Amino acid sequence: MFPVAASGPTGEPVRSGYARLGDTAVVELADVSGLVRLPDDRPAPLTATSYGTGEVIAAAVDAGCTRIILGIGGSASTDGGRGMISALAGEPHPHSGNNSALGDEKLPETGASLAALRGRLEGVRVVVACDVDNPLTGPRGAAAVYGPQKGATPEQVVRLDAALTEWADLVARETGRDLRDVPGAGAAGGVGFAAIALLGAELRPGIDLVLEMVRFGEKVAGADLVVTGEGALDEQTLHGKAVAGVAAAAVGSTAGGLPVVAVCGVNKLAPEQLKGIGVAAAYALTDIEPDVRRCIAEPRPLLEALGERIAVEHLTMTRREKGIA
Repeated sequence: MFPVAASGPTGEPVRSGYARLGDTAVVELADVSGLVRLPDDRPAPLTATSYGTGEVIAAAVDAGCTRIILGIGGSASTDGGRGMISALAGEPHPHSGNNSALGDEKLPETGASLAALRGRLEGVRVVVACDVDNPLTGPRGAAAVYGPQKGATPEQVVRLDAALTEWADLVARETGRDLRDVPGAGAAGGVGFAAIALLGAELRPGIDLVLEMVRFGEKVAGADLVVTGEGALDEQTLHGKAVAGVAAAAVGSTAGGLPVVAVCGVNKLAPEQLKGIGVAAAYALTDIEPDVRRCIAEPRPLLEALGERIAVEHLTMTRREKGIA
């Protein structure tokens, strides 16, 4: 990890950083501009900003990284990514004056600042890991869907959506492209929009990027069984989350496909739903221990018990089918 001193979502200094492999840097928005960085866990729906994310990206670029993988999600702000753009363009932090994170609905002094932005990112490829398909504005947009999770009242959601609309209008005028309705533009309070509209970023499902980086296809070559999992298997799992992504990759990794089972805290999906995404079976901690608090406090013995069941019910059977003792 390469440490970076940056600004948290409400302007407080935080220690964040980026991971690096060769010329590729991995930046996690949540670590610098996320809900976890709010002082005293107090939401700031109108003033939280993504400025710190821009600072971390800038540090990676200035250190010579030419490929930035930006993981977005868990953000504290709904600023349309304006804070991130301001930092990359060398503009002052929005809290350094009287402006809120909503700003005054203008690009950072357009001309010179946009030239500085383009100059800094010349030759740099930005890839955004994004697992949602919300547009920037409207009833499925960043403010309407995620604003309440960040503490926004109904009145503030309306204000935020209006500000995002003005921001999108201005970016469209300046760039000649209107990308507010691109799936994923509303991710992380609109950071997805700023990334594709002003950084020329490519949006990709996070699980696809992770599997590519760890060379999943090579790792499972010759495997008998793939075990994956997440905290809860539910409707969100069916729409591109890790378990679905791993299952899809495993099924396509060999001619016959690899069997996949999932381990989770709780399973809310029916067997047919699991089979629909390529998961043969799910094993939940709550199948053994109904008390969720104990599952959280003492998961190890429960996981060991599930591991034994999986070995007997899937791994041993699979090996017998292959004629392996």
